[in-house]
Amino acid sequence: MPRTKKKKSKGGQHGAVQPFSDEDASIETLSHCSSFSDSTSVADEAGDGSEDTAQEDFQYKLKGFIDSTVDKSAKTRQGALDGLKTAMATRILYEFISERRMTITDSIERCLKKGKGEEQRAAASLACLLCIQLGSGIESEEVFKTLKPIFKNILVDGSANIQARQAVATSLGLCTLVAEDDVLDVQATMECFENLFTRSYARADGTCPTINPQTSQLHTNALLSWALLLTICSANQLKEILRKHLPKLPKLLESEDVNMRIVAGETIALLFELARDTEPVMKLSALATDCNKHRAKNDKRKQRSVFRDVLKAVEDGDFQSETIRFGTERMSIDSWVRKRTYDAFREFVGSGMNYHLQANEFIRDVFELGPPILVDSATMKAMKISRFERHLHNSAAFKARTKARSKFRDKRVDVGEF
Repeated sequence: MPRTKKKKSKGGQHGAVQPFSDEDASIETLSHCSSFSDSTSVADEAGDGSEDTAQEDFQYKLKGFIDSTVDKSAKTRQGALDGLKTAMATRILYEFISERRMTITDSIERCLKKGKGEEQRAAASLACLLCIQLGSGIESEEVFKTLKPIFKNILVDGSANIQARQAVATSLGLCTLVAEDDVLDVQATMECFENLFTRSYARADGTCPTINPQTSQLHTNALLSWALLLTICSANQLKEILRKHLPKLPKLLESEDVNMRIVAGETIALLFELARDTEPVMKLSALATDCNKHRAKNDKRKQRSVFRDVLKAVEDGDFQSETIRFGTERMSIDSWVRKRTYDAFREFVGSGMNYHLQANEFIRDVFELGPPILVDSATMKAMKISRFERHLHNSAAFKARTKARSKFRDKRVDVGEF
């Protein structure tokens, strides 16, 4: 997968509305929005005539969530944010969201500024999902331009809720990947992350600092986001990063936090993948057989497994590939760059990742999958997809294919004029 960043592709009062449940988000059951299951059943029985009604009902529910994000009750706002998060994680809602993106952005901004821990966490996650829905382009750039200063203020504020800071550390990374349009601003954001995770680096005398678990998680999240942005750095940027951080990153492999140790190892492997001409990090070899008695058996087993893969990647340039199947397609996770990118998106869309791989034009563009594939009747029956769900998927696929053809025609015109 190339490191260069692709641009310009997209992916009243209401009665009380109930947030989607966890079950609603289960893509494995091929129910992209189970709060809609009754309408889906009706659509199957009554034919295509019910699809418009089901869509109207769903949009009515979404409008109710948007209205409820400004409710006086913190519980109601939290429920509304969670409802919008689940909807965006499990459906392609580009047109609906595009028309209301600034209203949703205003709500996210208000919740980040005035809300408490859980509400701020939900708002930060919703910001990422909003950018994923809008894709890389002017719309997501506008959203991010509004929210980035707030994200950074929370991130650097030592008195802010630690869970909110952890969430922002994760969301800021992916939002930057999707929506940042200035390479210097990407560098500035990476420096914000560096200012956090480098506090876990060993001291000048070689000793490791004592860090509480919550702060360690913040540093780990910052390192993960920093690693994600490494994937879009230029060769010259990578040379400077290697010079500055490679001598110190291996010390994170001695952290008391198993998650930090694993993320540090994967980040080092990612760096080597991006810069093959650097000497291997010998510390990885020792960690592959680490058997310190004070570490839990599960931690040691998990760490050894990860570091064997990391060491193999560093020494031989190999990667333990994984195949992701979605619908009638499959995708290979065959590099540390692709793994870090895939994991970053899955962090937010969760079990909806397979659906987004099938139907989200922007995510398909990131992973070079081409335009979404239309689902025919035979495939629908084999996959046990309802008529209504097929309609939603094919509608998104058709629109994406139309946009792709339009872009191609535009390029031909540009070439001709040139």
